[in-house]
Amino acid sequence: MCGISGFLGPGLRSEEMVDVATRMADTLRHRGPDDHGTWIDPEVGVGFGFRRLAIIDLSDAGHQPMISSSGRQVLVFNGEIYNHADLRRRLDSEGCRFRGHSDTEVLVEAIDRWSLEKALRASTGMFAFAVWDAHRQKLSLARDRLGEKPLYYGWIGDTFLFGSELKALWAHPAFRPEVDRASLTRFLRYGYVPAPSSIFEGIQKLLPGTWVEVRPNSPRLMPEPVAYWSLSEVVDGGRRNQFDLSDREAADQLEILLRDSVARQMLADVPVGAFLSGGIDSSTVVALMQAESTRPVRTFTIGFHESDFNEAVHARAVAHHLGTDHTELYVTPEEAREVIPRLPTLYDEPFGDSSQIPTFLIAELARRSVTVSLSGDGGDELFGGYDRYRLHSLLTRTLFRIPGPLRRGTAGLIQAIGPGRFDAVASLLPARYRVARAGDRAHKLAGVLAITDTEDIYRHLMSHWKDPDQVVLSGGEADGRLGNAFRLPTAGDATDRAMYLDAITYLPDDLLVKVDRATMAVGLEARVPLLDHRLVEFAWRLPRPMKIRNGKGKWLLRQVLARHVPVELTDRPKMGFGVPVGDWLRGPLREWAEELLAPERVSYEGYLEADPIRAAWADHVSGRSDRAYQLWNVLMFQVWLESLPNRVSAS
Repeated sequence: MCGISGFLGPGLRSEEMVDVATRMADTLRHRGPDDHGTWIDPEVGVGFGFRRLAIIDLSDAGHQPMISSSGRQVLVFNGEIYNHADLRRRLDSEGCRFRGHSDTEVLVEAIDRWSLEKALRASTGMFAFAVWDAHRQKLSLARDRLGEKPLYYGWIGDTFLFGSELKALWAHPAFRPEVDRASLTRFLRYGYVPAPSSIFEGIQKLLPGTWVEVRPNSPRLMPEPVAYWSLSEVVDGGRRNQFDLSDREAADQLEILLRDSVARQMLADVPVGAFLSGGIDSSTVVALMQAESTRPVRTFTIGFHESDFNEAVHARAVAHHLGTDHTELYVTPEEAREVIPRLPTLYDEPFGDSSQIPTFLIAELARRSVTVSLSGDGGDELFGGYDRYRLHSLLTRTLFRIPGPLRRGTAGLIQAIGPGRFDAVASLLPARYRVARAGDRAHKLAGVLAITDTEDIYRHLMSHWKDPDQVVLSGGEADGRLGNAFRLPTAGDATDRAMYLDAITYLPDDLLVKVDRATMAVGLEARVPLLDHRLVEFAWRLPRPMKIRNGKGKWLLRQVLARHVPVELTDRPKMGFGVPVGDWLRGPLREWAEELLAPERVSYEGYLEADPIRAAWADHVSGRSDRAYQLWNVLMFQVWLESLPNRVSAS
C-alpha cells in the first residue's frame, strides 16, 4: 500500500520539479512510511512522487517510481495485484527477466509488453496508479474495478495534477481550489461526495474500472474515462444468464471462489490479520483465513459499553470457536470523541459516515500487531444484506398496490410517534426479534410509504437531508438522482437496481473511502476479499432466492459460513458499525456542536442556510426527533471548512 502523486505541466525548473514532487509525496507519508522516491522529466514537465508501505518484496527492488526494463514506462503504483505470480509466469514465458519479486515490477512489465488496457484486464487486485509512456509521451491513470483505492485528478490552469488524496494536490503551488456547491449539496444528502465529483471545482475522482490519459500538448479539458470493466455490463449479463445450480452446488462454487480470494489476499511479507465484528461477512472471511492457516489468525474487534453499538461480545464468540488469536479493545465515549478533531485531515473532503470513528480505532488497534488486515466489506451489496433491499421488494410487490391516500395516512401516523417510543417497544421483544434503532427504521419506512415512483425509493432511503437544496446557499444538485450519472442495467427489478447503485456509489464513495483513509492514517493495508471481481461476477449470476430467502439477506453466504461457524453465533439482526452520535450531540458534544452551528457563524461563512439547520438542531436536542444524520453531515462540513488553508474560495 502506498501514496502516489504527480503533475504534468510547464513552468517549473528541474530543481523546482524535484522539490514539488517531494512535497506532494510527503503529504502522503502516513500511507507509506517505509520508503519514498521521485522521478521527473524536465523536458516535458512531468513529475512523480511516491511513498511506500512495504508489503511484498521489502527490498530495494520494490522501490518506486519504477522504470520498466525497456526504459519506456515509468510507474507509481498504490495497491496490490493478487494474481501477480500468475502474470509473472506468463511474462517469464515471453522472455521477461525480473530484478525482484514485487507485484509492481510485474505490472510495469505487463504494461510495457501487453499495453495498458490488456494489463488492466489481466490483473486481479486493488489499485490506483499512474504510468508515463516515454515513447508515446502520454500520462495514464487507472483505478481498480470496484474502487478500493482512491485517485484524484484535474487541471489547474496549464498543470494536470493527480494524487491518492487531495492533500497531495494542495502541495503543488498551482493548486487554487474552489468549493463546488453542487458537490456540497450532494454531500448533505448522502454523507459523502459521489464520484466522479470531488468537493472542489475542477478536481475529480477517477471512476472505478476506468483509465484516463493526458498528453503534454493536449487541450486543457477533463479527460474522458475509458472503461476496461463495467459493473453495468456484469449486471446485465448476469441477470440474463443466471446459474441453474442446486443450493449445494452454488454454495460449493461460492466457497471455492472465496477460499481462492482469501488465500491470495493473505499473501504478504509482513504480518497479516483481520477485522472481526462477528457478523456474516467478517466471520466468513476469518473462518476461511483460519482454514487456510496453520497458525491462529490474528483478529481485532473494538467494543463499546453502549449495548446498541457493541458487537464485541459476538466477535469474541466467533473468535473462540475458530481459535483465532483475538484482541479486543473497549473504548470509552471520551476516547472515541478524541478522534473527531482528526477527521478533516484524515478524509480531506467532508465525510459524514460516523462509523469512521470506530473504523479508525480498530485500524489503530490492528496496526500494533499487523501491517495488513482483511475486511468483510462488500457482502451486503453483493448478496442482498441491507434491510432496504427487502423494503424495495416489499414496496414493489405489495405496498404499491395499496391506494396512495391510505399509504400516506399510515406514514403520517408513524411519523406522529417519536422514534424513542418505537425503540422502547422493540426493547421488550425477545432478543431474536429485536431490531436495533427501531424508531429510526420506522420513520424511514414512513418516508418511503409516501413515494409513488419506484426510481425515487433508492434516493429517499439513502438521503439524510431530503431537500439539501434548501440548506446550501446558491446550491443545486447537478444531478439529483444519483444513478443518472451512470448507465443503469436493463435487467432486473428495483431491488437489483438498488444493489447496483450501492455497488457503484455507496460502496466505493462511502464504505471503501472510510476503510482506506482510516487504515492508511496509521500505515495499515486493508484488503477486501469479497470484492474480487470474479466473486462479483459470480454473485450477479445468482437467482434472487439465493441472496434473499425467507426474509433474510446473504442466504448463500450464510450457507458457506454455516460450514465453519454454528448458525446461532451469527444469526442475529444486523447492527452496523457505529457510535451513538445522536446521544453525544444531546450530551457531551452539545457545546461543540452549538458553536459550529451558531447562526451568525453559519451565515458569515456563506455556504449554508442557518434556519433549517437551527430547526433540525432544536428538534434533535429536544428529543422530538432524531436528526443525527443530517446534523452530523453539517458538522463534518463545518469542521472540514475550519481546517482549510486560506487558498480556498467559494465558487
